[in-house]
Amino acid sequence: MCGPLTRCHWVTQDPEYLDYHDTEWGVPVTDEHSLFECLTLEGAQAGLSWLTILRKREGYRRAFAAFDPARVARFDSADVERLVGDAAIVRHRGKIEATIGNARAWLALHERGIDPVVWLWSFVDGYPRQATGPTQSSTAASEQMSRALQRAGFRFVGSTTCHAFMQATGMVNDHAEACFRRAQVAQSAASFSLRKSAP
Repeated sequence: MCGPLTRCHWVTQDPEYLDYHDTEWGVPVTDEHSLFECLTLEGAQAGLSWLTILRKREGYRRAFAAFDPARVARFDSADVERLVGDAAIVRHRGKIEATIGNARAWLALHERGIDPVVWLWSFVDGYPRQATGPTQSSTAASEQMSRALQRAGFRFVGSTTCHAFMQATGMVNDHAEACFRRAQVAQSAASFSLRKSAP
């Protein structure tokens, strides 16, 4: 008989959390809307638990046009007021306004001829990194990403948020050494690469 699977220490027994850890966290993401979603949700988490955000993810998708930056960038003050009253998301005016501003910054990258997906992946040279040693809350790469995003006009993108974003989107495989998903994610990422690009 097989024993219970060993997972990262931070995972609770909540079914939604288990599924997220077992199927999503650390898997390389290259879809533009999905990356914008991850960046938004990691910023929304500031001061809250990830499970709180995870349980509101579908609400966020409805509220923010399935995380289509082109549509979110067109939101106006009336949309902000609507979203402040939407219990399906975190009703934090600053975070809501930041999401809209970040969508505009995302589009501005395109206008400068920069592919946001390739650009974000360039902070790990286009290849998933395999983390070693104790889990960190910030790294040199996340510091670099944070500074670059802020220069590009993004908000709620501190180094800790950027590191969590990099972990979630597979830029860094930070599953614990004993976690059953570490080897699986490493194997799936072995043939993955994006060309390096800088703004």
